[in-house]
Amino acid sequence: MKRYITPFRFRFSIQLIFTLFCVYVGVRFAVFLAWAAGQSVGIVAKPGAVEGFLPISALLGFRNLVQTGEWDVIHPAGLTIFIAVMVMCFLFRKGFCGYVCPVGFVSNLLERAGRRLNLAVIPNKWIDYPLMSIKYVVFGFFLYTVLFGMDFRSVRSFLTSPYNMVADAKMLAFFTDPTALSLVILFSLALLSLVVRNFWCRYLCPYGALLGILAWFGPVAIKRNTITCIDCGQCTQVCPSGIRVQDKRIVRSPECLGCAECIDHCPVNDCLSFSAYRRFAVPWMAVGIGAVAVLLGFYAWGVMTGHWDSQMPTLMIRKMYGSL
Repeated sequence: MKRYITPFRFRFSIQLIFTLFCVYVGVRFAVFLAWAAGQSVGIVAKPGAVEGFLPISALLGFRNLVQTGEWDVIHPAGLTIFIAVMVMCFLFRKGFCGYVCPVGFVSNLLERAGRRLNLAVIPNKWIDYPLMSIKYVVFGFFLYTVLFGMDFRSVRSFLTSPYNMVADAKMLAFFTDPTALSLVILFSLALLSLVVRNFWCRYLCPYGALLGILAWFGPVAIKRNTITCIDCGQCTQVCPSGIRVQDKRIVRSPECLGCAECIDHCPVNDCLSFSAYRRFAVPWMAVGIGAVAVLLGFYAWGVMTGHWDSQMPTLMIRKMYGSL
C-alpha cells in the first residue's frame, strides 16, 4: 500500500508553513513601519521573527555574548534564532535548510521542477568542488572579520549603529522595492537553480556553509547497509543535494539536508536509515520534527526570558524606524 505521508510531502508541508509564516511576518513588519512613519494610530509592535533575516548581525551579537555574557538588546530575537538554528543543525542535519528556510523552499521547488524537465544536474566534480568552495570562502571571510578583523569596540559600535538598528527594514526594502540589478540577479539565480540542483544553497549561501559544518559534526546521519544494498543508484538519483549516497556507508556530507528522499526511494526496506552515533536507529520523521521542536523551544524560551522582543522604549523604536 502506497504511503500518503512521504518524506517529500512531509518536508514540503513544513517548508510551506514556515514560508507562509515569513510572508505573514513581513506583512506585520510593513504595518509596524507604517505606524513608525506616522501613517496609523495605535501602538504596533515589531514582530521579533523578522530579525531571523539578519544572520550577520546575529553573528556579531553572538561574539558579543561570548565575550561579555550580554544578550543583544537591539535584535534579541535575531540572536535567539541564530543560536537555535546552530543547535538545530548540529542535532538534526541541516534541518534549517531542509525544513525551515524559505529560500531553501523556493530552491527545492526549482530543483524539483528542473529534474522533471530533465535539466537539473550536478556538474562534474572538477567544476562542482571549486564552485562549492565559494560559500565556504565567503563564510570564512565573515568569520575571520568578526572574530579577528574587528576589535571588541568595533563590534559594539556596529551593534549599536543606526544602520544595524534598522537593518531589518532595509532587508524588507530589498524585497518590496528591488532595483533592476536585484531583479536580474534573482532571475539569474532562479534560472540557474533549474539547471543546477539547488544552485544558491549549494554554491553561494555562507549561512548554509556554517550549518553544514555543524551538521558534519552532529550525531545523526544516513546509514547505508552495505550487505543489503543492491547498488541501484536510486538514492543518488533523487538526492536534492546530489550526494552519491550509494558510495557511502555513513552519509556525513555537509550538504545533506536530512530530507530522507533517499530512504523513501530505496527499494530495499532495511538498507538506508537515519542513525545516531552510527548505532541507534532514528525514524526519518524525527529529523524534521526535531528541527521544528528546537526552533519552537528557543522561541518559547526567548519570550519567557525577555530574549525575543526588543527592550528599547516604544517611542525610541518608533523614532528610529520612522526616520527612514
